[in-house]
Amino acid sequence: MENIFVYIGTYTSEGGEGIYICRMDPESGRLERIGKAANVINPSFLTVDSKQRNLYAVNEISFFAGEKSGSVSAFSIDEKSGELTLLNSKSSKGAGPCHLSLDKKDRYVLVANYVGGSVCVLPVNDDGSLGEPVDFVQHKGSSVNPKRQEGPHAHSVTVGPSNKHVYVADLGLDKVMIYDFDSSRGKLTPNNNQPYVKTKPGAGPRHFTFHPNGKMAYLINELDSTIVAYVCDDHEGSLKEIQTVPTLPDDFRGINYAADIHVTPSGKFLYGSNRGHDSLVIYQLDERTGMLKYIGHQHTLGRVPRNFTIDSLGRFLLVANQRSNNVVSLQINPETGLLEPTGHEIHVPSPVCVKIVHFS
Repeated sequence: MENIFVYIGTYTSEGGEGIYICRMDPESGRLERIGKAANVINPSFLTVDSKQRNLYAVNEISFFAGEKSGSVSAFSIDEKSGELTLLNSKSSKGAGPCHLSLDKKDRYVLVANYVGGSVCVLPVNDDGSLGEPVDFVQHKGSSVNPKRQEGPHAHSVTVGPSNKHVYVADLGLDKVMIYDFDSSRGKLTPNNNQPYVKTKPGAGPRHFTFHPNGKMAYLINELDSTIVAYVCDDHEGSLKEIQTVPTLPDDFRGINYAADIHVTPSGKFLYGSNRGHDSLVIYQLDERTGMLKYIGHQHTLGRVPRNFTIDSLGRFLLVANQRSNNVVSLQINPETGLLEPTGHEIHVPSPVCVKIVHFS
């Protein structure tokens, strides 16, 4: 019997009660709430290791253990019940951590501190718990938007397919910083050949993802609601911009902040979320060139869609609508990429991040 669990991170400062645990039906996409881990503050972004034994959550706070810092919490996952057991929490060495990822060997958790404008690396112990930080990088600088770009704001940290490089989208700098990653020691050093790639001034880089073939990468910009396509050589740590496309329809005139971005496991389609237009933009990908072709938009049946996720078989997309307090299940058409509401959703206070864990 297969168990598909869905973990939903929330803002406990806005009514959430921790990490909600759901079961998903693999045929219909129906979601059922079965529990929660309430012993965690503001778990606004989650990640799961490759063996699906442990879950890690940022604690998006400004003070931890007497210092101006957020923290990261480690949990073990019970594969039969989906229950989370807290292992420990460690400082992220910077305020407001908002994103985290694991290296390809599950040996290190890398954290982006939004308020702190920094990146922290924490080792993973044999039992899945976290050790003390082994590296820390502080970004410096600013950009053209005086309200949002007065200083660095690291918004995501993504490990490249080769495990040799790390890409950090910094909203405050209008740059994707590129680091060499020493996977034996957990150390980050600026890439000598290309230490960063710039975006258009005021774009506000937010989330960054790779195509399954590892040869293309895509960046969603929060402030100007665009997606940038790159050809990537992850062995060298280089990015070459090839295309920029909008996340919004031409006739939209309201306020919008783009948020999350994902490519389907098939590599055929890309989606990006719009907070304001309250939609997912849909693009078809040319798997040879990496170029994007516009397909359409799908309303998320809620307000302010933040993070979303796609199941490992590319059948369903789950989107967290932060302001309408619901997580909605959408079915992916494998031929067209279009999204069809399944009719299933659940109520969760202030949902931010959604992760799927599949046990067979």
